[in-house]
Amino acid sequence: MPTGFGRLWTAQTVSSLGDGVSHAALPLIALTLTRDPMALAVVTAAGTLPWLLFGVLGGALVDRWDRRRTMWLADTARAVLLAIPAAAAALDVLSIPLLAAVAFLLGLGGLFFDTAATAYLPDLLRRDPALLERANSRLRGAQTAMSGFAGPPAGSALLALGRAVPLLADAVSFALSALLVRTLPAMPRPVPEVRDSLLQQARAGASYVFRDRLLLGLALRPAVGNVAFLAVETVLALFAYDRLGIDTYGFGLLLTAEATGGLLGAGIASYLGRQLGTGTALTCTAAVEGLAILSLAAAANPFVAGLALAVCGAGMGATMVLGPSLRQAIVPAHLMGRVASTSRMLAMCAAPIGAFLGGWLATTYDIRTPLYAAAVLLLAMTAITASMTSNRRVEAALRAAAPADAPDHPAHKGPAQETAPNVL
Repeated sequence: MPTGFGRLWTAQTVSSLGDGVSHAALPLIALTLTRDPMALAVVTAAGTLPWLLFGVLGGALVDRWDRRRTMWLADTARAVLLAIPAAAAALDVLSIPLLAAVAFLLGLGGLFFDTAATAYLPDLLRRDPALLERANSRLRGAQTAMSGFAGPPAGSALLALGRAVPLLADAVSFALSALLVRTLPAMPRPVPEVRDSLLQQARAGASYVFRDRLLLGLALRPAVGNVAFLAVETVLALFAYDRLGIDTYGFGLLLTAEATGGLLGAGIASYLGRQLGTGTALTCTAAVEGLAILSLAAAANPFVAGLALAVCGAGMGATMVLGPSLRQAIVPAHLMGRVASTSRMLAMCAAPIGAFLGGWLATTYDIRTPLYAAAVLLLAMTAITASMTSNRRVEAALRAAAPADAPDHPAHKGPAQETAPNVL
């Protein structure tokens, strides 16, 4: 791995720890201001709005800008931004509108940082598929460990010292991340499409995803998956209390089981890709997720439910390493920001649909119904996208994306070995 990756890994690990702190602390801080569920929902939803409103445009901007500079400026801005609610908390003038505004701007900064990081990594690793899988496995594992395990309890503990403390801790994490990213090696900027407006460039990026069957399949999986997983998440706590008979501590253990599975899945993703082929591995992990949710729906006790969530988490962890790694290896550098942001935007837009679906099914039918519906949706999505992300398509896309002087490039093979462009 290039030496610069260690600094990028450390930066994202530190930032993920801060994210975990604020993920636990922000809702609790909001609870000190109001008990109105709608007001709390506004704070939560504000963080996702930037992806819905500016996802594709943000990707187009990232493809125009220097990716490293975009990352460290975004983290610097988020560090400064968090000082505002921290000062307001210290002065006892904190309010729900201020928290919602901060959540929105933090989400906007996250949009630019995440998109730029996704586009920067392939350049740093020379678009090597094996290195990309290893890198994404480490990044995903660190993110899960920090934001899923270490961050939330730290956030709760810091909140006991004062409402401003966890906010300041998150600000420090962003500042440290910005300093580390600033030391990363500079990469050549993509050749700009000077003739096109920003809207035209954004449209070209979205069109690139929808016209390519492999990229479309990679984008559909998290989008449909978010519908299913949010339907489950919406009723999971109620399902655990009413049907499994567990308490608050037990529910925390259920979530820990899922996060533990996610770490395992991220760790074995590269092995699965080598043994099965990336396309088959993606189909298998998607099927595992669907079968695991089906087992959760039928679970009669907390132990079966915990095992099902751990298996589901493993499938999700592996998918979230293999899918992005493949996308980073095959998408041209000048389109990487737009393709990544388009895929992420589809996933974010699908989340509210899943939450509404889960609540409606539970209210209209039974608390287990959203879980069964989510399992059916995941298995149907697996069947539909299996041919779109097959090993044959993956190998063809990797050959087409290889440098012209690479020995496995189509230009070095006979006519019978060349493959047609992978478009609809």
